[in-house]
Amino acid sequence: MQIPTNEQRSQCRERPAGMAVMRQQWADLLMIHSRYDAEAIQARLPAGLFVDRFDGDAWLGIVPFSMNRVRPIFLPPVPGISWFLELNVRTYVHDADGTPGVWFFSLDCNQALAVQLARCLFHLPYEQARMKLKREGEKIDYQCGRVSAGGEMAHYEYRRCENGEMAQVGSLEFFLLERYLLFAADSSGQIYSGQVHHAPYRFQKTDDARHSALPLEWDGFSLEPWRAESVLAVETVNVEVFPLKRHRSGRPKRL
Repeated sequence: MQIPTNEQRSQCRERPAGMAVMRQQWADLLMIHSRYDAEAIQARLPAGLFVDRFDGDAWLGIVPFSMNRVRPIFLPPVPGISWFLELNVRTYVHDADGTPGVWFFSLDCNQALAVQLARCLFHLPYEQARMKLKREGEKIDYQCGRVSAGGEMAHYEYRRCENGEMAQVGSLEFFLLERYLLFAADSSGQIYSGQVHHAPYRFQKTDDARHSALPLEWDGFSLEPWRAESVLAVETVNVEVFPLKRHRSGRPKRL
């Protein structure tokens, strides 16, 4: 097993060859992270993926944001379908070759069509949720309640990022933010990977954001060790999404 090098992490910023299949915009981003027990995370990953670590530590994140202008590459955005909210619970992984990426434990969403398509076409664990976002100037009030988890709402209050800075290679912020490859697995354990491309994130550290760990509880993580250690507001990015591919390192689990 190879640990990702800084060169491999930097190469992920490069636009892949070929044609994208979707365009979308990610806005109102808040990225909340803390260290978490690496063995507990590894136990929940499919065979062929390994916990990625920064200075020996695994990280678990919560990311609320807005999905805007989501559409296939050859179609315009459609009102009522192309704009919705999403909140994901994630960790960071790599394959046996050291290719770094993101693993999602859940993706809450308030657009039923997006939930069904992402589950069927991208093998991603989307969940239907009640969500709302209110903006007052640069202030954002964001709430999310997973339908299957009952009525309790996770609540986030923060300011949109303006004039942010780019993460430096080798920093914690680079490790957490600069991820352009997602991994997913089907019911047999076969791993797939999907590439995205966008300008490097620009971020601001924030220590006055209100944030909730409820999505971790919905996903079965213990809240006792949770303490937000990195809270970053991130500028809007325009994103190209490339086709999902069967990952060469994927190995179906034995039944």
